[in-house]
Amino acid sequence: MDLVIIILALGLLMLIAYRGFSVILFAPLCALLAVILTEPSYALPFFSNIFMEKMVGFIKNYFPVFLLGAVFGKLVEMSGIAESIAKTIINLVGRKRAILAIVLMCAILTYSGVSLFVVAFAVYPFAANLFREANIPKRLIPGTIALGALSFTMDAMPGTPQIQNVIPTSFFKTDIYAAPILGIIGSLFVLSLGLLYLERRRKKAQMAGEGYFGFNGAGEETAVAAETVNMSAAPSPNSASIGRQVLAFVPLILVGVANKFFTISIPKWYPEGFDFSKLGLETFGKVDLATVTGIWSVELALVLGILTALAYDWKRVTSGFQQGINASIGGALLAAMNTGSEYGFGGVIASLPGFVTVRDSISHTFTNPLINGAVTTNVLAGITGSASGGMGIALSAMGDKYIQAITQYNIPPEVMHRVVAMASGGMDSLPHNGAVITLLAVTGLTHKQAYGDIFAVTIFKTLACFFVILVYSLTGLV
Repeated sequence: MDLVIIILALGLLMLIAYRGFSVILFAPLCALLAVILTEPSYALPFFSNIFMEKMVGFIKNYFPVFLLGAVFGKLVEMSGIAESIAKTIINLVGRKRAILAIVLMCAILTYSGVSLFVVAFAVYPFAANLFREANIPKRLIPGTIALGALSFTMDAMPGTPQIQNVIPTSFFKTDIYAAPILGIIGSLFVLSLGLLYLERRRKKAQMAGEGYFGFNGAGEETAVAAETVNMSAAPSPNSASIGRQVLAFVPLILVGVANKFFTISIPKWYPEGFDFSKLGLETFGKVDLATVTGIWSVELALVLGILTALAYDWKRVTSGFQQGINASIGGALLAAMNTGSEYGFGGVIASLPGFVTVRDSISHTFTNPLINGAVTTNVLAGITGSASGGMGIALSAMGDKYIQAITQYNIPPEVMHRVVAMASGGMDSLPHNGAVITLLAVTGLTHKQAYGDIFAVTIFKTLACFFVILVYSLTGLV
């Protein structure tokens, strides 16, 4: 019965999320329903001391990353950096390789710290323009953006400042460059399979006579789709425009370089951590530097990225600065609260008797901690429809056990970091995932029209996680 209660709560949350309701409200309600069905008198204590503590703890640690990432992404869009990068990529790969161009653009933006949600809005106008010119079916745009933004640069590439790669740092005391070789191998696995799949889909559509607007060759764009960018009328490149396109990459590169610099430097700045008791502030305790270095590094790097994005085209940014910044802050609040609420939900579920049955079943079935972590995180990310939410549930419930297990099996924590991060980005993009719903809304398409290609990318992401585990087991590469 305890197990049934947990399945009911998880299933209900998944259904509610799929229907488009906010998990900020319904995650605690589903969690409390599970508690009430277990023991009604536990409801209020569980809400105050488990759900709220977990949610607030998550927001305390990671809200600045959400906020700075959203602001940086908005400024990249408003300043014209995204437009310059798009033109550079198109000049390099050509308009005929529209799928590759859009995947690269999404990958560059997400790897530089731009929010996944922001990327969908920033890239879609360029994608619509290129796909129309190449007469590639519009329904392939969501799968293309998903491959570039929701896959390898989200959690596999070492150094990515996305939240899915930041969360494990505080659990395993690693940094965001953990297991670089395995991360690169996993990234190439997803990218290669994804591009092969999308190109095959394009050729199949071409042979069948299907174009951008479908088989009849006619149709009209939706309101969002009309917001395309006409780059064909752009003037021929000159030294000034080329220089400007090169400068567009500076804020993105700076985030990556600064991130590495701060990761190395922060431990040197605080060699003994930071003890507030030395200042007479005993209440605030001592900062465990190993758990915050990764987070602080990303935050400082994003601040530098924001400043350089502002400097790229100050006049263009200031024309709509207030509206743009307010929108990005609202998006950051929503994303952080959604994930924090799911994190609190996970904390409650992990405290119920039925979760012990689930945990022990997975542990007995998969004794290898890497496979255990991959399966657990993948399943929970799929059920909640959130990579960070599923990972939060898994690490909240099993983090200490994973640390004990990798010590027992002599597995570097960096490997566990990379596996859990990649697993979170596996089955998370099921139909009820917020990023998937947003992406389809932006492109003006339905699940029936375009989700199949997103699901294919989801399969590749899931397989990549287990492929990386196999590579590590056979070679010991980190």
